[in-house]
Amino acid sequence: MAKRDFYEILGVAKNSSDDEIKKAYRKLAMKYHPDRNPDNKEAEEKFKEVKEAYEMLTNPEKREAYDRYGHAGVDPNMGAGGGGGFGGFGDAFGDIFGDIFGGGGRGRSSGPQVYRGADLRYNLEITLEQAAHGFDTTIRVPSWDKCDTCHGSGAKPGTQPVTCGTCGGHGQVRMQQGFFSIQQTCPKCHGTGKIIPEPCPSCSGAGRIKRNKTLEVKIPVGIDNGMRIRSTGNGEPGTNGGPPGDLYVEIHIKPHAVFQREGDDLHCEMPISFAKAALGGEIEVPTLDGKVSFTIPDGTQSGKTFRLKGKGIKGVRSGYPGDLFCHVAVETPVKLTDKQKDLLREFERSTNEGGAKHSPQTKSFMDKVKDFFE
Repeated sequence: MAKRDFYEILGVAKNSSDDEIKKAYRKLAMKYHPDRNPDNKEAEEKFKEVKEAYEMLTNPEKREAYDRYGHAGVDPNMGAGGGGGFGGFGDAFGDIFGDIFGGGGRGRSSGPQVYRGADLRYNLEITLEQAAHGFDTTIRVPSWDKCDTCHGSGAKPGTQPVTCGTCGGHGQVRMQQGFFSIQQTCPKCHGTGKIIPEPCPSCSGAGRIKRNKTLEVKIPVGIDNGMRIRSTGNGEPGTNGGPPGDLYVEIHIKPHAVFQREGDDLHCEMPISFAKAALGGEIEVPTLDGKVSFTIPDGTQSGKTFRLKGKGIKGVRSGYPGDLFCHVAVETPVKLTDKQKDLLREFERSTNEGGAKHSPQTKSFMDKVKDFFE
C-alpha cells in the first residue's frame, strides 16, 4: 500500500511552520494514543503514521528531502517500524507534556533547573496596645551570604567545580517508563550540574555562609492575632540563581491583664461595690486610650453589660473602631468588722420587712421553685 502524504496525515499545508505542525501532532497523538484506545489496531496504526509524519517534518534535513523527492527522498526505515514501534514516543511526546505542565521539553532542559527559595516564618510577639496603635520595629532573621573564601563557587581556593558526569551538566536525568520519558533531578549533583571535588573549608561546598540580618518591619494599626506580614525576598535564597523566597512575620498578641479582644471589640470585667450597684452613680473604666467615666443606674445587677461605643480597636480592614463592653461584677465585701456586720444585719431586716420589691430576682426564683414542687 502506498504511503500517505505526511502533510495530509497531519492535516497541515506544505508551507506550515514548525509550531503549526507541532500543534497538529499534539491533537492527533492525543486522539490515537494507545492508552486511550486499548486493543484498537486501527488507532495504533494511525498513531504510528502520525508519529512518523511528525518526526520527518520536524527534522529540517528530512523535510527538505521529502519536499523535493517525496517518500523516495527519505529512508523508510526511519519511520515507525525502524524506530522500534513506540520506543521513541517518550522523546517525541516529551515536548508536549513539557508545555502542558511547565516542565519544559528537551530544548528547555539544557542546563541546571532553577528553583525558588523556600519561604520562612518569624513569630513576633507583641502587646495588645502595640496591636491597637501600630508601630515600627526591627527583627533579626537568618540569612545566607556569599562565601568570602570561595566567592560562591563552593570549591576550595585554587580548584574549580567540574561538570557532573551523571547528567552531563544538565542537572536533570531522563528515565524511560513505558511510553513516557520522565525527567527528574540528578541524584549526584542535586540539580546543580556541577560536582565539587574539593569543597571550600569555610562553607563546606555550599558557596554561602549563614548569618543574621536585621530587617525593619512596620506593624499596621489594628493587626490581629495570627495575621501575617510578608517581607518579599527575605526568605531562603533560590537554587541555581532562582529567586529567593519570602519571609512571613506572624503576629502573636500577648494576653492582656484587663482586656480580652474579639475582632475589633474589647471586653473587660468591672468590679463594683455592693453599695455602688444598689445606689448607682459614676464609675471610671479603663480603655486603651485612658480612663473614661459613665453613670450606672441604681439597682444594677451583677453581670450587667454596658457598651462604650468606639472604645474598641480599629481593625486593619475596618473603617471605624469597635466597641468596649464592660461586664459588671458586684463584689461581696469581705473581712467585715463587727460594726459592719451589725449594719448589714439591720439592713437585711429592713429589706425583708419591705417585701419582694427590694429583691425581684429572689421572688421570681422562689415562685419558680414553688411551681416546680407543686
